[in-house]
Amino acid sequence: MPIRQLPKEWELKYNWLMKINVKNVARLANLPVSIDEEKKFEKQLEETLTYIENLNEVDTTEVKPADNVTGLTNITREDIVEPSLSQEEALRNTKSTHRGFFKVKGILDAK
Repeated sequence: MPIRQLPKEWELKYNWLMKINVKNVARLANLPVSIDEEKKFEKQLEETLTYIENLNEVDTTEVKPADNVTGLTNITREDIVEPSLSQEEALRNTKSTHRGFFKVKGILDAK
């Protein structure tokens, strides 16, 4: 399927937006992205968004809304409170505790 081109008046804004999104997503994911990778991802993102835009043009007036296309349903169990470990038993084999809680090394940078 050919990819539809953006209107000329959108090109500057759209390409600028793509660069911000790729850089921002990489930063949020704490992933280093080279300039070549950034260009590659910009192109992929543009193609994906253009494809989604093309889907907006599909006539769905005769299609019934569906939130489940497989017909399967979740099988759940009743939520029953059952006996469990006491706080003391749960903390018994840990290396370190603090005021009745597990004490672990930090995993998030404080900035």
